[in-house]
Amino acid sequence: MIQSDIDIDFGDRDKILSLIKHIPASMRDKETVRKHPTGVYISQIPYDPTTNMSSLDYKEAEARNYFKLDLLNVGIYQAVKDEMHLVSLMKEPNWERLKEKDFVEQLIHLNRQYNMLQQMPEPVNSIPRLAMFLAVIRPAKRSLIGRNWKEIAKTVWIDDNIGYTFKKSHAIAYAHLVGIHMNLLEEANDVTI
Repeated sequence: MIQSDIDIDFGDRDKILSLIKHIPASMRDKETVRKHPTGVYISQIPYDPTTNMSSLDYKEAEARNYFKLDLLNVGIYQAVKDEMHLVSLMKEPNWERLKEKDFVEQLIHLNRQYNMLQQMPEPVNSIPRLAMFLAVIRPAKRSLIGRNWKEIAKTVWIDDNIGYTFKKSHAIAYAHLVGIHMNLLEEANDVTI
């Protein structure tokens, strides 16, 4: 069985969906079937023509080796002008800004985490540390809040099946996104009229 989890971020996912042939993934609860919030199949998969969704629940489809893509709307990308602008935003952000409550409250993925951020005994001052922080604010790893980075690094990426955790690849990608957002906010504040 192929197990994969590929998320692709877009400023407006509807634009890409209008360009590619796809079948929306479905999710089944006990009695209801609903559209998966982000998942699509770009290959042949059984589908229900009345709902225009996959006739297989996304978990069942994965067990049968169908490959789902999660296409995500990430609104901050609407502020990115072009590829060169994105590259310029990928520079090291001003990590000191994470000490400012008003600034943190504007950030994607961190906006409600200011108090937990301040509980860390060492600063969040790099992408790897930010990725670990994004992982420890998830329920299964919340017990690591307040520990030093060396101690956190020993277990943060181990999935011990006790609740929702972050995969390292997702956490690193999200940390880069937060860094880009930090730089976008700084750029917006630097604009003079």
